[in-house]
Formats: sequence, C-alpha cells, structure tokens
Amino acid sequence: MKKWIVAGLLALGLGSAALAEEGGFPLDRAPNLTNDTAALQHGAKLFVNYCLNCHSATFMRFNRLRDIGLTEQQIKDNLLFPTDKVGDLMKATIDPKQAKEWFGANPPDLTLVARSREGAGGSGADYLYTYLRSFYRDDSRPTGWNNLVFPNVGMPHVLWQLQGERKPVFEKAEEHGKEVEVFKGWERVKPGTMSDDEYDHAVADLVAYMQWMSEPVQNTRVRIGVWVLLYLGVFTLVAWRLNAAFWKDVK
Repeated sequence: MKKWIVAGLLALGLGSAALAEEGGFPLDRAPNLTNDTAALQHGAKLFVNYCLNCHSATFMRFNRLRDIGLTEQQIKDNLLFPTDKVGDLMKATIDPKQAKEWFGANPPDLTLVARSREGAGGSGADYLYTYLRSFYRDDSRPTGWNNLVFPNVGMPHVLWQLQGERKPVFEKAEEHGKEVEVFKGWERVKPGTMSDDEYDHAVADLVAYMQWMSEPVQNTRVRIGVWVLLYLGVFTLVAWRLNAAFWKDVK
C-alpha cells in the first residue's frame, strides 16, 4: 500500500527522467527564463504557495531571493509566514514525523531537482515542464490523478485548480506488428482559473525558478565563461604572432 505513495513522492526527487530515454512520453522543451527577473519572481511565489507545503528546498535561504530582485520586505510580506525569518532555510511546513507516518517517507528535497532530472531525453527543466503539464484525472488511482510522464504516479496534481481537469486522447495504431495506443492530445473536462496558455506560462515560470534555484550563479558563470573564451582567443592570437616573430630568423 505504501509503495505507490513512496513512488509518487520520489517522482520529482528520485523519479525517472529515463522514461524519455527508454521511449516513454516525449518531453517538451521548457522556455529558458532564468534571465527573466519577473518570471523568476512569479515562479518563486508559485513554489512557496504550492510546493513548499510538502517539499523542502533546504539548500536555499529565503534571503537569496534578493538575487532575483526581491527586497527583504517583499520577501517578508509575500513569501514568509509571520514566524519565519528572511535568513531561514526554505523548509516545508509539513511535520516530518507525520509525513513519514502518512507516506512512509518524507517528500524529497527539490533544491537540485532541475539538475538531477537531466537525461538523454531532455534537460531537467524539460522534464519538470512536461511533468507539471501532463496530469489528468484517473479515478482508478488512489489520489484521483495520473501522469503521462510518470505513469501511476502517487503525487496528486497540486496545480489542478489553476489548470482545471483534462483527460488524454489516445488513438490506436499499429507499431512493429502490434496494436498500440498513441497519444493524440488533450480533451478539456473542467476549466481551471487559468487558460491553457496562462497555465503553461505559469509552469514555465515555476520551472525557471527551480532551474535558477538549483544553481543561482549559473548565468554569471556563463557570462564569465564567454569572457574567458574571448580572452583565450586573443591570447592565442598574440602568442602565435610572438612565436612567429621569435623564430622568423631561425632556419
């Protein structure tokens, strides 16, 4: 009984990006928004409101959100409970003892999930972006939800009020002499508070924040790397000309 619950909790932390590698549900490419301050701020808000209830990000402190343009006062007013401090780690509000009793294991930490989910089928951001947009109603599951990226997932769809309810549409086709069901699209069952485009943008913002959170200095690293390569290119040219000048009279 506990196995499906534990599997669901591990879906993000220890789940299977290998599904794409093994011919599973194809991953959509996530928009690269790690340089978009507004998107990162919105993603941080979604993360705190919808993810931090069960999942921690214990390698990240709230005050690090100043790096995406938020002031300490904004962090206090919008992202913290009255008992929390700006310098605190981003820990889940769920009681670890209760979580272990309910699920058999604590929900995994999400600080590095955007990096750990990278595989041959796509980046970790691609995995998260597709995963969070692939839930559908399934009354046969204990939670009432299933997922095309992670079949029989134990995790419920925490963003369902935003997205609404959908069901996948499959079409029978023949593949290698066998009849298989091929995914063709989605059918709306019940609308959410957001349109499809609005929800996709919200998920893109959330994934961008999780991608930034996994390595806050990644954009700085890339910028420095460009200058380092330019320097090495210029230095190589200078060294080549110096070498030619030193040896021009040597036969």
